[in-house]
Amino acid sequence: MTVALRLAEAGRSVTLYEAAESLGGLAGAWQLGDVEWDRHYHVTLLSDTALRRLLAELGIEREMQWAETRTGFYTGGRLLSMSNAFEFLRFPPLNLIDKLRLAATIIYASRLRDPLPLEHIPVADWLRRLSGPRTFERVWLPLLRAKLGESYCETSAAFIWATIARMYAARRTGLKREMFGYVPGGYGRVLERFAEVLSGKGVGIRCGLAAKKVWERRDGKDGSGGRIRIEFADGSMESFDGIVMTTPAPVAARVCEGLTDDERARLLGVKYQGIVCASMLLRKPLAGFYVTNITDPGIPFTAVIEMSALVDREHFGGRSLVYLPKYVAPDDPAFALTDEELKREFLPVLKRMYPAFEDADLLCFRVSRVRHVFPLPTLGYSEHLPPTVTTIPGLYVVNSAHITNGTLNVNETVQLAERFAAQLLVSPNPQRHEAGVSAVTRGTAGRIAAEGAAS
Repeated sequence: MTVALRLAEAGRSVTLYEAAESLGGLAGAWQLGDVEWDRHYHVTLLSDTALRRLLAELGIEREMQWAETRTGFYTGGRLLSMSNAFEFLRFPPLNLIDKLRLAATIIYASRLRDPLPLEHIPVADWLRRLSGPRTFERVWLPLLRAKLGESYCETSAAFIWATIARMYAARRTGLKREMFGYVPGGYGRVLERFAEVLSGKGVGIRCGLAAKKVWERRDGKDGSGGRIRIEFADGSMESFDGIVMTTPAPVAARVCEGLTDDERARLLGVKYQGIVCASMLLRKPLAGFYVTNITDPGIPFTAVIEMSALVDREHFGGRSLVYLPKYVAPDDPAFALTDEELKREFLPVLKRMYPAFEDADLLCFRVSRVRHVFPLPTLGYSEHLPPTVTTIPGLYVVNSAHITNGTLNVNETVQLAERFAAQLLVSPNPQRHEAGVSAVTRGTAGRIAAEGAAS
């Protein structure tokens, strides 16, 4: 949507296609009982300047609400608060030396300015060396496994650096306070306003159209290139002077015909984590922590996200909204489980974690399933990125895989889109480089399609 906005502002004729019935992708909203809110959990930090600038441009940044949040840890069968320095010093699983090394690791990572060398160091090796073996086994390893599964073994230290750098930026004073924000109405409100602005700029918006095939139509007798065509799942077709694919890398590899073997291999070489995320509407709060990290084994979800610890409960009719994310590989059997099966798996564990929670407290339970959520920053990640400029004239592929040394969040996505659009518009002489978004050097002056999710 951001790319479409920038191209339209530059005078291009743009049509935005989305496979889903509504805009937003991972940031989309849905209905949970009588509440409409985000399908997945999102939060805005004070340091999310790209997102906040965009929200200001849309005229809704002034609506944002800000609040301090608390952080919990579930470890050793106990729910603990670790929201300030005093609670950190009392954290039972670690002795004083372990805590000092853990704090030093976080401070050291937050001050690193060049993460590229970290791409060649396994995250486990880096954390074990800095924090010590006991802290690694009791804190870091369970958290890595919860987020990455066994893929943590092939993930670089740049992953944890990016995570620490983002969260550390949320603190107003060192490690003392977190300030998180949200737009009343959630991303449903943001997307509604964004669609209004795009339509006002002349952008055509077509939802419910999944791309089946994208290819170059060759018009000249000598086989020279013509326009780029999209065939949709419903059998319809459209032609454009340029197409920007923003689908996950494996989807782009499947849909785009005529890519070189190297381009296809790079797209298919991006390894993703998926998510099975349960949303629950509850009669009352659980514990008041925005996020509760989990280090105990055998818990079937990655963390507990209590959105109503951040968002005023009046937006949920006085009730509480909780997310239970389960990060898994794209081929994990959990994707085949029904909502009811996942509820039977999750709820007994939730009752053990929160003894005051009862079945009668649950008002609604709904599960979102997405196979390609965030690319894993594997060793040497930047060196193997697929280029955003393809060998097919007028065809570009840009997606979350091109967020290097950062975490997947809306702010990073907007930053990526802004860089891509700017480079697309100002580079008149096409040159193709084997790099990420910085390699976008092909301009286009005609009609452009910004293609969203294809599956």
